Amino acid sequence: MCFRNFSAIACLALMISAPVCADDPLASWNDGTSKTSILQFVAKVTKEGSPEYVPPAERIAVFDNDGTLWCEQPIYVQLAFSIDRIRVLAASHPDWKEKQPFKGILQGNLIGALASGETAIGELIEATHTGMTTDEFHTTVLEWLKTARHPKFNRPYTELVYQPMLELLGFLRANGFKTYIVSGGGVEFMRAWAETVYGIPPEQIIGSSGKLKYEIRDGKPILIKLPELDHLDEGPGKPVGIQKFIGRRPLAAFGNSDGDFQMLEWTTAGAGTRLGLIVHHTDAEREWAYDRVSHIGKLDKGLNEASTHGWIVVDMKRDWKTIFRD
Repeated sequence: MCFRNFSAIACLALMISAPVCADDPLASWNDGTSKTSILQFVAKVTKEGSPEYVPPAERIAVFDNDGTLWCEQPIYVQLAFSIDRIRVLAASHPDWKEKQPFKGILQGNLIGALASGETAIGELIEATHTGMTTDEFHTTVLEWLKTARHPKFNRPYTELVYQPMLELLGFLRANGFKTYIVSGGGVEFMRAWAETVYGIPPEQIIGSSGKLKYEIRDGKPILIKLPELDHLDEGPGKPVGIQKFIGRRPLAAFGNSDGDFQMLEWTTAGAGTRLGLIVHHTDAEREWAYDRVSHIGKLDKGLNEASTHGWIVVDMKRDWKTIFRD
């Protein structure tokens, strides 16, 4: 492989935050090109005295979330949250019964609700993510995660994280890397649970964000979530977010869709040894198989140009012994 100048949740958090000392730090990865390339990359940039050695302060690794660290099919988890919240809030909004996209949600017609695409999703996000304090939103997300279940696997969404990627996170951190999430998902939504599930603290999470307003309520300072977009962390917005919030070009980037293309491109265009990796969903039996024509996580340009950039394309069915943590 060419390098381009290249409950159970608490136990899970302990596992991924502990130093990797096992003989095989990527035990859930089958032996092959993908696994070997990752191990060789880390060895090259962490061996003192090597011409490819990179100081720990510069060992930045960025990960997309949806479809890279956890399951994103059949709909994004954050969208599932919004849909459930619409049903909870509907009693206070009688006009929603005759107004799309709310009407479709309440009638169980998701296709009709989302017929207008991004416009509909924007309205759902605005109705369920704004007009409250950041603390209130944080609590709401955590309460939802306690009872929400994936429609196919009937498991909590926070259990549907990819075991091989958890091992990769732990392996990188054990070798002096600082791991970040750089996702198109909402930053406040991910910050509510990502530290527990991935071991990634809130300050190392970059995502799409709305504007906030500082207020004093009942003598106490609060931050109100406003219905105005501040940063869209998708596509070309990802390198912008990385520079804005990290200030260093990453050494390694991990994604699964064309929405991650610019992040991988920006990362691997830097000087020295770098790593770009795409998770290709090829396992219809254990998870999903999708790429070029998918309505979620479309992977077309990334597949076409991965070899040109020297990126690893992980075949989920072939390269992973297991998908989710048991």
